[in-house]
Amino acid sequence: MIWVRSIVFYLAAALVVVFFGLLGVFLRPFSAFLRHYLVTRWTHFTLWWLEKCCDLRYRVTGRENIPKGPAVILANHQSAWETLAFQAIFPPHVWVLKRNLLWVPFFGWGLAALSPIAIRLNGGSRALRQVLTQGTERLRRGFWVLIFPEGRRVSLLETRDYAGGGAALAKHARCPVVLVAHNAGLFWARRSLLKHPGVIDVVIGPTLDPQDKSARQITEIAQEWIVKTSKSLLSGYPGSEQAPLLGNGRTPEKENVSQAPAD
Repeated sequence: MIWVRSIVFYLAAALVVVFFGLLGVFLRPFSAFLRHYLVTRWTHFTLWWLEKCCDLRYRVTGRENIPKGPAVILANHQSAWETLAFQAIFPPHVWVLKRNLLWVPFFGWGLAALSPIAIRLNGGSRALRQVLTQGTERLRRGFWVLIFPEGRRVSLLETRDYAGGGAALAKHARCPVVLVAHNAGLFWARRSLLKHPGVIDVVIGPTLDPQDKSARQITEIAQEWIVKTSKSLLSGYPGSEQAPLLGNGRTPEKENVSQAPAD
């Protein structure tokens, strides 16, 4: 049934992507915030459909740590799920992403309408300057900026050194850094069709003030906290120490399960 549910999920999700991709094209003349609000209805629908079709939900701990003003979000990257769910959890924000994603039919058209910071792979110092310039501009307009410092999706047990672009942006724009950890890879693994039932945990950690720390210090603190917290979210799942997928649909016994928004 997990196979069947996962296939049904993707069939409906693909149709929705076509609709919102075309919508993004027609919304180009309108304001960035209006485009963002309308196109991200796709993510809200997808989270709702994920819950109904695959019985996969999420809960959030630490919402009180979300600052009122724009910030840079640094988070681990295990699957495509967090790119969807963060749109429902955090204020309007843009991604730093690979530029070639914008070339994907329909999906890329919708992404382009969300004012992302699209960089070249292995762009080096030029990509960093782009992140600093465009990221500061987005933050001053009121958008948050989401950066995955690992650079790509990684498996549950893999650890990569964090890039310092997010910390550099926070210092350059003089805005706080919000740390986030999750265990989405247990249920929605990278390069896997299957969507396992259960509850994904998202932990929003402390806000870092970039003014009294160097970019290197911020990056080191972020990596230490995110890695430690994300690993703690794997405990209690049979086989999670050896296998990148949960595969048993186990739901931890905790309170305050957040339902995926339906609108």
